[in-house]
Amino acid sequence: MGRYSRLRRIQQMDPQQDFEQIYRWIIHYEFPSDYLHGTSIAFLRDYGVPRISRLLDRTQEFERAGQKRYDDTVLITYEMVREGMDSEHGLAAARHLNRIHGRYRIPNEDFLYVLATTVVGPKRWIDRFGWRRLCEQETESLALVGQRMGEMMGISGVPGTYAAFERLHDDYEREMFAYDPANRRVAAATLRIMASWYPAPVRRLASRVPLAVLDEPLLTALGFRPEPRRLRTAVHRVLRARAALIRLLPARPERFPRRPKARTYPFGWTLDDLGPHWAHSRTPAPPQDEAPEAPSVPARSTAPRTSRQETR
Repeated sequence: MGRYSRLRRIQQMDPQQDFEQIYRWIIHYEFPSDYLHGTSIAFLRDYGVPRISRLLDRTQEFERAGQKRYDDTVLITYEMVREGMDSEHGLAAARHLNRIHGRYRIPNEDFLYVLATTVVGPKRWIDRFGWRRLCEQETESLALVGQRMGEMMGISGVPGTYAAFERLHDDYEREMFAYDPANRRVAAATLRIMASWYPAPVRRLASRVPLAVLDEPLLTALGFRPEPRRLRTAVHRVLRARAALIRLLPARPERFPRRPKARTYPFGWTLDDLGPHWAHSRTPAPPQDEAPEAPSVPARSTAPRTSRQETR
């Protein structure tokens, strides 16, 4: 398979019909590492909002079990799309996610923003540091997966296009980014997790690399100073050199998809392994499409919501 063969196939597809297949090609074949890098940056953007970081800071999840928290967030998305979002397994993953979120209540607008970061973050990272930019079909597929996830999780006002997700994302950040000590504590805990993936002698440098690619408004909200220009330039050059190298490599064969490798679960995981232990015994909250006409739980109402649950 040629380097651009899969891209040519994607450009002939209709995202409205094929968005899940296109999404799987993005995360398993075309940009597996870059998608995860973009998702990691999306985590950090969430912490620029004091209302979100204060809640995360109170739970102490990143302090007590940060690697598991990181892995679970990545894996639950994978589980929702693994066999199709409307498959029995996809719906079970959505029920499990709703069960986890059922303990927390935050404004629906915060929940919308966090969802938007999972769409906009990977797109912007791939366009900036990937071996090629996303095509129109891939971009809209990211948005349609985000839209479907939002529907299954009962979020109101979910955008239906990438352009709408991007507007929501940027408008929200202009209004809501502000420094709070909780922002820095949660961001620092996440950076320690990322640094722990590398040998001890380079961990300090590894913790600074993500900061070298963050924009100034986010750094200010997190309470970090910009990294020196030399480090920022070096990191950008290394990432672009990596992209140039990948561009020269053959495409990943269909029989070898790149699947998540979670450090928390070296021997594999089940859906019930994901999330905090207390969530496993809670009554499942059904995906939005499965909710009864007269739900007994107010959070599952189809009326506009003023608060929702924690997303990460």
